[in-house]
Amino acid sequence: MSWLDRFPLPWLVVLAVWMAVAPITPEPHLIEKLRMLFAGTLTRPLDIFDLALHAAPLGLLALKLWRRRRVGG
Repeated sequence: MSWLDRFPLPWLVVLAVWMAVAPITPEPHLIEKLRMLFAGTLTRPLDIFDLALHAAPLGLLALKLWRRRRVGG
């Protein structure tokens, strides 16, 4: 995980926010796909890939912040 430790935090924040809200209209894909997931209609492989694509930067940001807090710096 040293590659994640070396990745600049501000860039990861920008990437995570950008992917979470893209596209802004009519509705961000992440919100749309999460609604589909909770409704049980997320079945197409393209939709599952889209959810993973838009959620991955948020997961990496959470992992980086968790590692920074655990290590203390």
